[in-house]
Amino acid sequence: MVRQKNLLILITGCFLGIAISTTSSVFADKEQSVSLPFEELRTFTEIFGRIKQDYVEEVSDKKLLESAIRGMLVGLDPHSSYLDEEEYKELRVGTTGRFGGLGIQVTMEDGFVKVISPIDDTPAKKAGIEAGDLIIKLNDKPVKGMTLTGAVKIMRGEVGSDIDLMVVRKGKEAPFKVTITRDIIKVKSVRSRTLEEGFGYVRISSFQSPTGAAVNKAIKQLNKENGGQLKGLVLDLRNNPGGVLDAAVDVSDTFLDSGKIVYTEGRVKDAKMDFNASKGDLLNGAPLVVLINAGSASASEIVAGALQDHKRAVIMGTKSFGKGSVQTILPTGNGGAVKITTARYFTPSGRSIQATGIEPDIELKRVKLEALEKAKFKAIKEADLSGHLSNNTEKKKAKKTQKEADKKGVDIRDYPLTEALNLLKGMAIFR
Repeated sequence: MVRQKNLLILITGCFLGIAISTTSSVFADKEQSVSLPFEELRTFTEIFGRIKQDYVEEVSDKKLLESAIRGMLVGLDPHSSYLDEEEYKELRVGTTGRFGGLGIQVTMEDGFVKVISPIDDTPAKKAGIEAGDLIIKLNDKPVKGMTLTGAVKIMRGEVGSDIDLMVVRKGKEAPFKVTITRDIIKVKSVRSRTLEEGFGYVRISSFQSPTGAAVNKAIKQLNKENGGQLKGLVLDLRNNPGGVLDAAVDVSDTFLDSGKIVYTEGRVKDAKMDFNASKGDLLNGAPLVVLINAGSASASEIVAGALQDHKRAVIMGTKSFGKGSVQTILPTGNGGAVKITTARYFTPSGRSIQATGIEPDIELKRVKLEALEKAKFKAIKEADLSGHLSNNTEKKKAKKTQKEADKKGVDIRDYPLTEALNLLKGMAIFR
């Protein structure tokens, strides 16, 4: 597997209580000389002087210049930004997987805070926040006009304190208020269980440094629980906003024997990278279904795209978020950093998913399933007839059914997971 040593991390979204949205950390080896547009800088200097002289209140040079830098970067794309010393420090702390906040990854869209996805088992997830929600007010303070940094600072706070979010959701006629109690967020990126005998389930909520190893461990444990080899696996990447690039490559490599996983292209030399799979498929070719939705972004899309291009998995769900760019974190002399988009990443077949996302092989509409109430009328069957012949296997089947019921299998209300399991069963039969 080819690894570029300059690439440290690729993170998507913003972990509240830690950092502003980011997707990679690459340090430049040397500065490039650039020509300066003196005519435009003359205009900038003129406006700077006007503000210093005529603005209603006195403004420090530092604040004016920092605001100019932020505006210059924000004007490029939603993922480029300036991080002051405090923000940059929080960004580095954010890769540990433990932090205080609400538990959502966010970005800015049309001046509002947009939820990329809520993190599993966090206050935001429990409060019902969903991918795609737009936050328009924070404690009755309008978000419009705020920077993402400013909004995140408001959402952070003392553990145990409440914050009110005014949310706009597609399909809802009017905005609604959600009250969330801040907490320490501990992110466990991998969870697994047996769905039915022979069929496993692995859920990845975010891509952290140890995620690849955790997925390997989970599959080996599932193999052991199911007699040595799974008949099929569901890999759940729904509402996974991304994370460490190396982890996405490792997870893809778990199911691939060879070939390209992902590559990046940009203007500078360090932005061009290739990542390839090493030999060995932990499932030994067993059927694989990957679940995605609109909250699946960046590193999640790398995994889904690689497995789809190699025809190693069936991608099921709804179209993904469409985050296909790479950001570089460049430290500045004042202790802060500049986060700037430097490359696009591509799937093995050369697809760029930027602003388009991964199209699932099997699209599932959003539905809500509920179990029917027990019918008042019970149909008469052979077993109800007086003196019916007994079945010697009844007791054995009853025990087996109870044993399967005791396992934490599929929740009937999770329609995509139910469909994924049904598909796996069919694929296993024809394999």
